[in-house]
Amino acid sequence: MTLDQPRALQLSGDILVIVPTYNEQPNIAALIEAILGLDPSYSVLVVDDSSPDGTGETVDAIARGQPQRVAALHRSRKEGIGQAYIAGFRLALTSGARLFATMDADFSHNPEDLTRLVAASESADLVLGSRYAQGGSTEGWPALRQLLSRLGGQYARTVLGVPISDLTGGFKVFSRQALETLDLDTLRSDGYVFQIETTYRIWQAGMCVNEAPIRFVDRVAGKSKLSRKIVLEAIVVVWKLRFQRHFG
Repeated sequence: MTLDQPRALQLSGDILVIVPTYNEQPNIAALIEAILGLDPSYSVLVVDDSSPDGTGETVDAIARGQPQRVAALHRSRKEGIGQAYIAGFRLALTSGARLFATMDADFSHNPEDLTRLVAASESADLVLGSRYAQGGSTEGWPALRQLLSRLGGQYARTVLGVPISDLTGGFKVFSRQALETLDLDTLRSDGYVFQIETTYRIWQAGMCVNEAPIRFVDRVAGKSKLSRKIVLEAIVVVWKLRFQRHFG
């Protein structure tokens, strides 16, 4: 079913993990199993942008077997990870969850690290799984991509003036208050910039943002969604974030 408007999400558990997908059939079933295996307090919302490879159908089959812990939001077309997350956030906030995690579907983010991020959220409004905090690392990236990632993070940190080492990562745990602080109607960015913008807004609101080191492993199945357009957008939009309250 395609859901164009959020409705109440009937999932159990205090921690809702939001996973955007597009053509993640090789990964999604194993990822959901790994998340649910952590603890009964975890549930999963997959936001699928009409993947032609059957990702959404796989999630539907899992949800039929575990309707209290797994749900799918099917969007009618691919509009980018930013819009997928916004749709997921809207629906997630109708649930009774206390914490909201976001992560990639390709196992670049280790589901086992969720427990550390959730524990850190007891003293923070937003916890970032950080590749560049002390103890963090990346694996499987060529040297050029590692350099570009570090330079991109340094660039954004310098322009925005925030003391956060990894602004572009998507492995996060939000408190309900932090997620409600975001004005979802005014979020317009995509890709890396979406991650920068959401973190920056929460930090600007005076909320506590902490980092927990993670080991980031490049995907082993499926295709990366990174594009030159996303990189160029990041270069330009951080200046808009710096000098405008909202942009669009």
